[in-house]
Amino acid sequence: MNNIILFGGTFDPIHHGHLHLARAAAEQLNATQTLFLPAGEPYHKTTPRTPAEHRLAMATLAVEPHPDFAVSDCDIIRSGATYTYDTVQIFKQLYPSAQLYWLLGSDSLLQLHTWHKWRDLVRHTRLAVAVRAGSSLAHTPRELQSWLGTAVQNGEVVLLNTTPPDISSTQIRHTLATGSDVSAWLPEAVSAYIRQHRLYI
Repeated sequence: MNNIILFGGTFDPIHHGHLHLARAAAEQLNATQTLFLPAGEPYHKTTPRTPAEHRLAMATLAVEPHPDFAVSDCDIIRSGATYTYDTVQIFKQLYPSAQLYWLLGSDSLLQLHTWHKWRDLVRHTRLAVAVRAGSSLAHTPRELQSWLGTAVQNGEVVLLNTTPPDISSTQIRHTLATGSDVSAWLPEAVSAYIRQHRLYI
């Protein structure tokens, strides 16, 4: 069975931390493909975002050197709020014989009970979780406690053997706004795209 990782995010902008996490997950899960899914209109985020066309273009440039990585505009072309549950249903139809994994950080996992149809979601995909530095699953909300313990034991939730680098898109945007250099945090093609289109200034 093919293992396919779905990696959703705003990717505003995509950076080395995203790529590091995707590579670590792909290696641990023996994934044949990792699909980056730039967000359209996530219902749980209200902050303004860079237009989808730019975020999609930057993600495409970032994954180009990686043959097993690809970018999908699935969540961008759909109108209205996009829910992870609906996205997973689309990819289950596209890859009916594959095992899907949804890649996320432990901070997002601890909010899972607030997601649309989360109980249905975890029946249709496994979760690959990167535990962020300073984060602990010991503080799992009551709504998730009984489910999470069993899910980890059963392999329905896989804790990745990696800690994401301490880089955030928010930090990159703020640094760019001050005119400082962020090239160490970004693939060169993404840095060039940001300069060309004068983003985040």
